[in-house]
Amino acid sequence: MAAGLRERVARLDWESIGRSLDADGYARTGRLLSASECRSLAALYDDDRRFRSRVVMERLGFGRGEYKYFDRPLPRPVQGLRSNLYPRLAPIAERWSRRLGQRRRYPPRLAGFLDRCAKRGQKKPTPLLLKYRTGDYNRLHQDIYGEVAFPLQFVCLLSRRGVDYEGGEFLLVEQAPRAQSKGTAIPLERGEGLVFTTRERPVEGKRGHYRVNMRHGMSQVTSGERIALGVIFHDGA
Repeated sequence: MAAGLRERVARLDWESIGRSLDADGYARTGRLLSASECRSLAALYDDDRRFRSRVVMERLGFGRGEYKYFDRPLPRPVQGLRSNLYPRLAPIAERWSRRLGQRRRYPPRLAGFLDRCAKRGQKKPTPLLLKYRTGDYNRLHQDIYGEVAFPLQFVCLLSRRGVDYEGGEFLLVEQAPRAQSKGTAIPLERGEGLVFTTRERPVEGKRGHYRVNMRHGMSQVTSGERIALGVIFHDGA
């Protein structure tokens, strides 16, 4: 599975993904996980031994639904996605850093970046499974867990839209300076991945690039059950 997933990631059109991220702050990857891989990952949700914590969103005002953070060792497909996507995204992250006038650099491999997180006290794995049922939703937010944050993250849908659930579209909202917010609703199919902005991104204007703030969430699930995998590249404190 690990070799197959590495090849799938390598075959993606990374030039197109980079252009889409630059233009819109998100990019579809197409189907990265098979139906059987999606079912296997979704089935892990009930095995508490695989997770370090569970969050009930309503208790914290995050929306409705729940999610669980994986503990180490991460499941092989989760680790495979995290370690193989990161090297492809690090050059984009550096390009964004330069355009925003920052000096942030990103190691070419995930292990080097996680070592940087650990030196700042961020040692907890952050990949997670999110589970929503009828009436559940996710308020707009940003996944920042400490001083070190990677500017891009990944989500993959594990359920079948229109079969397992209805509603539950991925939401991405952009807030540019002195402008009203722009929202995008993105329906995903099972096994399809989406790379998107964690916190901020550069947008080209008349006087060069400027910073826009990004938040993401999910619209209300109108029926059924929706499970998704989230892959965040920085660890948490």
